[in-house]
Formats: sequence, structure tokens, C-alpha cells
Amino acid sequence: MEVLKVRTGRRTQLLDVTVAVERTVAESGVATGVCYVFVPHTTAGVMINEHADPDVATDLEGVFDRLVPHSGPYRHAEGNSDSHAKAVMVGASQMIFVEKGKLALGTWQGIFLCEFDGPRERKIWVKVVDDGTKERRK
Repeated sequence: MEVLKVRTGRRTQLLDVTVAVERTVAESGVATGVCYVFVPHTTAGVMINEHADPDVATDLEGVFDRLVPHSGPYRHAEGNSDSHAKAVMVGASQMIFVEKGKLALGTWQGIFLCEFDGPRERKIWVKVVDDGTKERRK
């Protein structure tokens, strides 16, 4: 497992981490398998969406902030209940197939760390697992 560290710059931010995950897959040497991406945080998530146009990420940041506003009424004393709710909506993990040593993403797809309680440093756990296809063919 590889641990990627990223720094976010805003309270709500969708940060494109596709290149970093692709690098991890390439370094793993796995030709065919699965890449798991997990964020071990309760106020952040990980999603796959369009990354060709950065306006999509900006629009989604606004959507999350409108759907779940920062001010409550919330009971959680830390003042980040909205961040927890947004993280639950997105989820903490993604699974991407690996084919021919590369992530099997669609043409416009990218992987985003979804920051909802920033700015701060976040960890992204990436695990690439070989499916053993080569061994079965021998």
C-alpha cells in the first residue's frame, strides 16, 4: 500500500489526484488488477468525475456547499457537521480496474480527493492488487 499526502487550500475543494494515483499504479508493476483508493478521514472523501474541464469540480464544490450549508442547526460541537455529511454523501473509497498497467478510466474521468473541512494535509491510501491473470494463463 502506498500513502499519498496532499495539501488542500480551501474548506471545500475537489483536488484532482489522478496523476499521483496513475504514478502509483505504474510503479507497482501490476499489468492487470484492481486499484483501491481510500481516504482515512471522516470529513473528506474520494470520487471519480470529469477532470477535463476544471469548472466541473468548481461547480460541484458549490453544489455540496448549497446542499449541506456550513451553518446548522447541527449539534456536533466541532463546527464541522456539514463536512461529515458531505463526506458520507461522497464515500471514502473508489475501486478502479487496472488494464495494461494503466487505470481503466473513461476518457473524461479523473480521481478527486474531496476536501470538506480544509485547508489541511490529507492522506490517500492506494493499493494496487494483481489479479493473477498471467499465472492462470501459464
